[in-house]
Amino acid sequence: MRKMGILCCCYLLASCAWFESREVQTQKLIDAELHGINWNDVDQYPLFADCDESASKAAQKECFEQTLLLHFSRTLQDFEFVLDDSLTDTLYLDFLVDREGKITVLDMERNREVTSQIPEFEGVITQSLKSLPHLEPALKRGIPVNAKIRIPLVLNTNKNNAIGN
Repeated sequence: MRKMGILCCCYLLASCAWFESREVQTQKLIDAELHGINWNDVDQYPLFADCDESASKAAQKECFEQTLLLHFSRTLQDFEFVLDDSLTDTLYLDFLVDREGKITVLDMERNREVTSQIPEFEGVITQSLKSLPHLEPALKRGIPVNAKIRIPLVLNTNKNNAIGN
């Protein structure tokens, strides 16, 4: 009889979780789900109109980067930069595409040679974003999210020539 009483007490103590409210149980499930999400990755990259949204993530990223780099290349070719020396370098640009699809420059790698020969380079890049085609934001579980993206911009010039990509 004594063993039966101890067993009943243990059973009652273990069953306390059965009496939790549905809100508490729901919150625990939500917390577990949120901890399982990789917040450093998106389900769909930001996309321009000519990019395929049904493509793989790698193809979406490639399309985004190529469209952006092509836009920068066209913008830079419109300017006549006179250089003292040939310039071959890779600069890394960090962008933020917000939930509305607006893109802004977060950081542009500084390079002494580029800055000395083309002091207006950063301004040209920032200004060219204003004429960028419409951009759809990145998606995480179907919800628009902010996305930070880093792309390399290859500068390859000859002395007294305009910049090419």
